[in-house]
Amino acid sequence: GKTTMMDIVTGKTRPDAGEVFFDGEVDLTKHDEAEIAMMGIGRKFQKPTVFESHTIEDNLMLALKGPRSIFPALFHRRSAADVRQIDDILGIIRLGDKRDELAANLSHGQKQWLEIGMLLAQDPKLLLVDEPVAGMTDAETEETARLLRDIARDHSVIVVEHDMHFVRELGVKVTCLHEGSVLSEGSLDFVSADERVVEVYLGR
Repeated sequence: GKTTMMDIVTGKTRPDAGEVFFDGEVDLTKHDEAEIAMMGIGRKFQKPTVFESHTIEDNLMLALKGPRSIFPALFHRRSAADVRQIDDILGIIRLGDKRDELAANLSHGQKQWLEIGMLLAQDPKLLLVDEPVAGMTDAETEETARLLRDIARDHSVIVVEHDMHFVRELGVKVTCLHEGSVLSEGSLDFVSADERVVEVYLGR
């Protein structure tokens, strides 16, 4: 149910019944994907999608919030505010020394970080991140945990992940879903010890 949950929150899928409230008052089921994105909800899919033929900096420029098409975004003069925002994001996503490199030359993990940076360029209130460490090296996985902890200081972040070592590195509240309902919620140790979780996922 985790993908369905994200699909409903972002407007990709309409629920048969019920409401989904954001910021305590906006029913997301009454809005389309573009409207929901403009409200400040960003989604990171499992497979990174970046503009590989462009530099890291250009990728972030293209993602900056505001109405802009590709050519104006790439060729207009960067404002001081744009430059500051990109500098800040490059620091957060650990790519400050690679701003002029092509995205195609990044490792899988670094492409994931770049796409997270592109979401940050939209200044979201909520980030939905789907299995961000799939295919990463151990070092990239640990750095991704630190990166998401940094982001969570200023943004709400929901991470869907099956790697329990990574979840422990995040050190956050864990929600276990089963057949579309919350089965257990709390610390990782609490959820892991919950007899209902053990029964459902381990069959004993």
